[in-house]
Amino acid sequence: MGIRNINTQFFRGVMVTTEKNIRIYYTKAPVMIFGLLFPLFMFLSFYLGREINLYFFFPGLLAMSLFFTASSIGPLITPWEKQAGTFERLLSFPVSINTIILGDIAAGMIFGIFINVIVLIVGLVFFNYSINILFLLFGILFASFCFSSLGVLLASPSVRSPSHIMMFSSLIRFPLIFISGIFIPLESLQGGARVLAYFSPITYLVDIFNFSFKGESHISLIIDFTMLFVFSIIFIFLSNRFHKRNLMKGL
Repeated sequence: MGIRNINTQFFRGVMVTTEKNIRIYYTKAPVMIFGLLFPLFMFLSFYLGREINLYFFFPGLLAMSLFFTASSIGPLITPWEKQAGTFERLLSFPVSINTIILGDIAAGMIFGIFINVIVLIVGLVFFNYSINILFLLFGILFASFCFSSLGVLLASPSVRSPSHIMMFSSLIRFPLIFISGIFIPLESLQGGARVLAYFSPITYLVDIFNFSFKGESHISLIIDFTMLFVFSIIFIFLSNRFHKRNLMKGL
C-alpha cells in the first residue's frame, strides 16, 4: 500500500507540474519565437528563391517543427521561475527533482505534438502522401519525448535570466539542425559530415518521417527508434544530475 501511495503521489506531482507549465508557459513570447517563428523563418529562408520540391522536403520540415516546438518549453521554465522567485516555493512542495523534470518534459511533449499535428494536417491537405500512420505516430511520440528532454537539459545551467538560457539553447539546437540531414539529404552527405549527422537525434526522426511519407529509409528503423530512446535516456540522466547539482544556485 505504501509503494502504491508513493507512485500515486509521484504521478500526481508530474501531472500537476505539467498542468502548471502548460498554463503559464505556452503563451510566453520566447516560446512563440523560438518554438514557432524560428523554424518558419528558417524554412522560408531556405525555400524561397530556390527550385525545391516541397513534396520531398516536407518530412524534414515536419521534423524541424517538432524539434523546435518540443524543445522550446524546457529551457524557459527553470530560469523563469528562479527569476520570478517561485522556484523555491516549488521545491518546498512534496515533489522530487525527478517529478519536476518529468513534468517539464511532459509539457514540452504535449506542446510539440499539438503543433506538429497541425503542421501535419496542413501538409496532408496540400500533398497526396500515402503515409504509414503507425511509424509516423510512434516517431512523433519518441521524438517529442527526446527533444523535450533535451530542452529540460538545456535549462540546467544556474542562471536566473531566461534570455541567457535561450541564447545557450540556440547555440546547441541550431548546429543539430544543420547536421541532421534536413537541408542536405543524408545520402548526399560524405565523410565527416555524414559522421556528424549520426550525432544528431533529428537525423533519426527525419529518416522515420521519410519512411512514413515516402517509403524511403537510409537507416534501419530499429536503429532510428533505438537511438531516439538512447538519446532520451542520456538527456534525462544528465538533466537529473545537473539540475540536482545546480538546484539552489541562481535563487
